[in-house]
Amino acid sequence: MEPTVSVADLDIRRFGHDDLPQIRQAIIDLHAEAAGPDRDDDFKKKFPWFVDHWGGNPDFACVIAYEDDEAVGFAYGAPAAEGREWWREHLAPAPEKTVTFSYSELAVSPKKRKQGVADALSRSLLEGRLEDLAVLLVDVTHPRVQTLYESWGFRKVGERQPFPDSPLYAVMLAELPLK
Repeated sequence: MEPTVSVADLDIRRFGHDDLPQIRQAIIDLHAEAAGPDRDDDFKKKFPWFVDHWGGNPDFACVIAYEDDEAVGFAYGAPAAEGREWWREHLAPAPEKTVTFSYSELAVSPKKRKQGVADALSRSLLEGRLEDLAVLLVDVTHPRVQTLYESWGFRKVGERQPFPDSPLYAVMLAELPLK
C-alpha cells in the first residue's frame, strides 16, 4: 500500500495489484451500494469478474476514500496495452500521443454524492500517471455523469458497445494531467 493522501474529511488510500485480496470485497460491496437496489441483478453478478479482470493487471491502480474506517468511494483502472489503443478508431486523425490509462470504474456511496468525492477520487487516481491520456466509458443514458467527466477535461470522441449485452457507452478521452 502506498502512502495515504488526505482530502477534506476523507482519507484517500492508494492500492495496487498486490492489494486486491484485501480490497476486493470492499470494492464489490461499495459498487452494489452505489448501484442501488434497482440496478440489474445480472450486472451486479458480473461485477466481481470485472474487479478480478482489472485487478489481475500487474499495473492495476485503485484509490479508495474512507470516512473514519468506512469505504465511501473508489476508482480504479490500469494502463492500456501499448499499441492497443481501441479508442483511436473514433478519431480522425488520432492524437499522436498514445500511451493511455484506462479508467475503468468509479463508484461513490449515495450518502457521499455531490460532495466532491468523485472529483477527489478521480484526481487522486490520475495524478502523477506516466501515461499521456486517459480513456473511459460512460453509459449514454447518464448525461449528467458525462457532463461531470467533461468538467474534468474529458471529451466525448465516439460511442461503443464493448459486449453484446452491455449498454451503449460514450467513449471519453482526456489529456493527462487533468485540468
